[in-house]
Amino acid sequence: MSQDKSMLNAFDPDRIGALSPQEADMIEQRRRLLGPAYRLFYEEPLHIVRGEGVWLYDNAGRPYLDAYNNVASIGHCRPEVVEAIARQAAQLNTHTRYLHERVLQYADRLLKTFPAELSHVMFACTGSEANDLALRIARKYTGGTGVIVTQLAYHGVTTAIAEISPSLGPSVPLGIHVRTVDAPDTYWYADQDIGEKFTADVQAAIDDMVRHGIRPAALIFDTVFSSDGVFSHPAGFIRGAVEAIRRAGGLFISDEVQAGFARTGDTMWGFQRHGVLPDIVTMGKPMGNGHPVSGMVTRPEILQEFGAQSRYFNTFGGNPVSCAAALATLDVIQSNELQRNAAVVGEYIRDGFRKLAQKHSLIGDVRGAGLFIGVELVTDRTLKTPAAKQCSEVVNGMRRRGVLISSCGLRGNVLKVRPLLPFTVENADQLLSVAGQTLQAL
Repeated sequence: MSQDKSMLNAFDPDRIGALSPQEADMIEQRRRLLGPAYRLFYEEPLHIVRGEGVWLYDNAGRPYLDAYNNVASIGHCRPEVVEAIARQAAQLNTHTRYLHERVLQYADRLLKTFPAELSHVMFACTGSEANDLALRIARKYTGGTGVIVTQLAYHGVTTAIAEISPSLGPSVPLGIHVRTVDAPDTYWYADQDIGEKFTADVQAAIDDMVRHGIRPAALIFDTVFSSDGVFSHPAGFIRGAVEAIRRAGGLFISDEVQAGFARTGDTMWGFQRHGVLPDIVTMGKPMGNGHPVSGMVTRPEILQEFGAQSRYFNTFGGNPVSCAAALATLDVIQSNELQRNAAVVGEYIRDGFRKLAQKHSLIGDVRGAGLFIGVELVTDRTLKTPAAKQCSEVVNGMRRRGVLISSCGLRGNVLKVRPLLPFTVENADQLLSVAGQTLQAL
């Protein structure tokens, strides 16, 4: 059976003959030991052996500027986090059925970054688990099963969450209770009020559910719509959609795995940019700067019935080492003003791409918030003809020149630029210089 090749920026195993003997051998070992489901990035996969700050280093010692990683978002091998993990691991690591100060310390610090109404937090290990828990709670609270997601959303890999993650591809079917809506694409729908359109699309999905006897449970989306192509403006455009799902008896789940922890610059959490209060918020990936920890925050009344009737236990969710890593990560973000840095450097990068657009007609649109940037490539600006092939060439060309980004979007033509939060103006200049060189080479 041939391998599914729908994933953007994925290594094509048919190209293994173009790699070095060592790389080809490692890929063959992956196939033999790990099976066929895993994927690698880039036409020429990277063999990374070390990370430091905003840099990754391959097995030959070559540095790569990391302008894509949202896991180690405050820097690879950040010393404060490494030290916190080692110190706590040397003392104790166990589960949350024992009393321990660390989980309480972190819960208190984390909840203080949220509006006061969101005052309960539960911990897990991955964003997938956090979203799975959020969906269970939403269905319990509302009595519904229906879920609305955007057309290319990604929310995780558990059975329940894979069913609401259309970006996993056609071989992973959506649940019969799931409805998809267009992403709030301000480039393709530039002639429309994107807030009105998004609200109308969500309302149409609600109406279709009700017509088929499905009670709505939740509207869930990532508040920068990262898989769909990165859509962040104008601030506030999600309000009508949130109001629509609440009128229908459902909840709004704000997936902050991508947009949270100061990533968007303006605010700590992506939903805050839009002036809305979610019913449930989920987070993961950057929470422990690479250590597997995630969380779900909600209002007490939403959690009440679920908690009264259902015991929740996650062996490693909220363990002392994970909480130490997460606490150190939050300390670094707040004490180093990384939210402000995301705003300033992110705008600098977007301005740089807009200047590149004056030289290269391939760039049709530049958008994003903070250090989350989408650059849409087109072969014709008037027709907005997607340049998916050229997008792949830019991603791989920049990788060959030592800068790592990726791609996203329904048409596969959006450069996904997501630098680490400590990115400097000097790092940004290198990113933009390499992007310019690569565009010129096309």
